[in-house]
Amino acid sequence: MTEMDGALLVAHGSRDPAWSQPFEAVAQLLKAGRPGLAVELGFVEIQEPKCLEAGDALARQGCRHVLVIPMFLGAGHHVRVDMAKLLEQLSANWRGVEWRLAPAIGEMPAFHQAVAGVLNEALRTRLDV
Repeated sequence: MTEMDGALLVAHGSRDPAWSQPFEAVAQLLKAGRPGLAVELGFVEIQEPKCLEAGDALARQGCRHVLVIPMFLGAGHHVRVDMAKLLEQLSANWRGVEWRLAPAIGEMPAFHQAVAGVLNEALRTRLDV
C-alpha cells in the first residue's frame, strides 16, 4: 500500500437521492483534476455512505493525510460539533492518518467569488444586461 493524500467531502444527506448529484459532480471533478488524490464523499445523515465509512475507505486506500471538507454553506452544528466528533473517531480508528478539518466551503472567499460569478451570469442572460 502506498502513501497518498485524500479528501473527504462531507455533505448533509437527503431522502431524495437526486439531491446528492451536485456533490457527486464536485467529487468527480476533483478526482479528474487531481489524479493522485483519493476522494470520497460521505453524508452526515440519511444517505450512504456515512462520513465515517467514507473516511475509513480513504484510510484503507492508503491515505496518510486527509483533508475533511464540509460541503456546507455555513458552519452550523454539523460543522462545529459533528465534524469534531468525526475527526476524533477517525483519529482513534486510524492512528497513522492525519485528519484535518477545512472550513465549510461557504466560508471560503473563492466560493463567494464563484457563486457571485454564477449569479451574475444568470442575471446577465436572463435580463440581457
